[in-house]
Amino acid sequence: MELSKEKKKYLTLLAEKYPTKEHVSREIINLKAILNLPKGTEHFMSDIHGEYEAFYHILNNCSGVIREKVQMVFKDTLSTKEQQDLCTLIYYPKEKLKLLKKQDVINDDWYTMTLRNLIKLAGFLSSKYTRSKVRKAMPEEYAYIIDELLHAQPDEDNNQLVYHQKIIETIIGIDSAEDFIIELTSLIKRLAVDRLHIVGDIFDRGERADEIIDMLMKYHTLDIEWGNHDILWMGAAAGSEACIANVVRNNIKYQNMSVLENGYGISLRRLLLFAQETYPHMELSDAVYYSITVILLKLEGQIIKRHPEYNMDDRLLLHKINKEKNIVEINGNEYEIKGELFPTVTKENPYELSIGEEDVVNELKFSFLNSNRLKEHVEFLYSKGAIYVCCNNNLLFHGCIPLDKDGNFQIVEFDGKLYKGKKLLDYADTVARKAYFGKHNQNNLDFMWYLWRGKKSPLCGRNIKTFERTFLDNEELAFEEKDPYYSYYEEEKTAGMILIEFGLFSPLSHIINGHTPIKVGQGETPLKANGKVIVIDGGFCKAYQKTTGIAGYTLIYNSHGMRIKAHQPFESIEKVLNENKDIESSSDSFETEPYRVMVENTDDGKEITENIKDLEMLLMAYREGIII
Repeated sequence: MELSKEKKKYLTLLAEKYPTKEHVSREIINLKAILNLPKGTEHFMSDIHGEYEAFYHILNNCSGVIREKVQMVFKDTLSTKEQQDLCTLIYYPKEKLKLLKKQDVINDDWYTMTLRNLIKLAGFLSSKYTRSKVRKAMPEEYAYIIDELLHAQPDEDNNQLVYHQKIIETIIGIDSAEDFIIELTSLIKRLAVDRLHIVGDIFDRGERADEIIDMLMKYHTLDIEWGNHDILWMGAAAGSEACIANVVRNNIKYQNMSVLENGYGISLRRLLLFAQETYPHMELSDAVYYSITVILLKLEGQIIKRHPEYNMDDRLLLHKINKEKNIVEINGNEYEIKGELFPTVTKENPYELSIGEEDVVNELKFSFLNSNRLKEHVEFLYSKGAIYVCCNNNLLFHGCIPLDKDGNFQIVEFDGKLYKGKKLLDYADTVARKAYFGKHNQNNLDFMWYLWRGKKSPLCGRNIKTFERTFLDNEELAFEEKDPYYSYYEEEKTAGMILIEFGLFSPLSHIINGHTPIKVGQGETPLKANGKVIVIDGGFCKAYQKTTGIAGYTLIYNSHGMRIKAHQPFESIEKVLNENKDIESSSDSFETEPYRVMVENTDDGKEITENIKDLEMLLMAYREGIII
């Protein structure tokens, strides 16, 4: 065997980890065995929009998978009520144990039965993983004991089963049963979902996006495809004044100021004082909303003027206002404005902030740039997120791939260069990182705003009409045209074109999309293009549930294929604990594979296969004496 200098150097380094033929052989055997295990279960969710309590429950019940597994394992041994009790204990172990203690239900027999049931369920869920992977998922302090209990086997005299029974008795006897139950339920949830994909829009509308991110930061394995609302907060944290104004306006509009003030310590004091002074005849909530909207339109106008390449001059309307007549000119026609709402807009410099507005923006900017918790959360979004992800033959992105009216990739120009398709998304990802981690370059900050609402932004996909929707009573003018992508993504040909653009040629490949709520109540389906496109925005956000008719989707991809679960609205954690009132979810298995999908068929499998090739080369180098 002949080796290049670079290859020999690499194998010499690899030999430090596997110093003998026996070490190499053992690892090759282990890796080849892993390739023949079923792939782990992936869950895909999108458009959570701050709905903390519902999302928290769905993470705890693993989108209904825990209940399915409990029914499967205990259908012949536990009653329906007992199965429900076990599920609720797995979802909320600390809270349920506290409640059961008050009800005087817990005794040694209950502990014994519960521990046995949890061990049996954990053993069932662990069967598709290597023992090593399961061990790594266990809490360190209990790993040895749990590992022993999961692998109990009957022998000639039942010695091992007696041994395991003694372990359980000892756990109860030393008052460790509660801690052990809590750790077992955590392991069960960890084994039920191997990887979580959040396909955009954690922020805005719902009350506590900050607590959702706290929860995701503790999750074992996940990725995030940034949504337009996520990029907006990321831009605000980077210092974009237009993004800051949009964030504040959104949270005022949806009455979620607590996430700003309590969640991130963002002071709104100066904005409130300015609004009172500027609109003294209004209710304070209305005054604040109109104040920040005018500030926003001015800041956006400044960006549009700085960047003619954005092609957004139609969004410049402040200079078309006639304050004497209280009208605005749009497309050569005049329209009446609702009330006298532009006291700070001057005819000479309509897009220039007043002194009071500048003070408001400066205080808000200071608060956003100096919020340690927001900094921590945004850096988490950068570390786990991207504009798009290719994973296990699927393409994940939140918004759209901009197309032209003929269904071809839209060509756009930035910094004197042309971009389309994958190159456009790669460019967007690069600039989004520079905007936060580089020096505060104004062009990069402006681009973060463009990603939020630009006409050809892959995260937006529509022409946002802030002025018309806020200040005019005209449905026709308020209509927001969508990118042609949202017409063409119904066609299998378009889906295939996009997948090929991203290097995905497998018949198992799909586009997994969020952003546009699916109107289930009107007969709309999340499956587009003969199942090649799956849109998973089912309305987690309460504001959308009248439109969608449901309360969110989870797409589940396991070794048997794909199915989508539609969730009904969540009532409360209190009802789960007291009445076992779980979220009702209907399941649609729309794609079943003829053969189980194994680790060998996944991205991890490709990496493992490459590792095996290197190890086989090292083994040959050992045998031929090239490496000692």
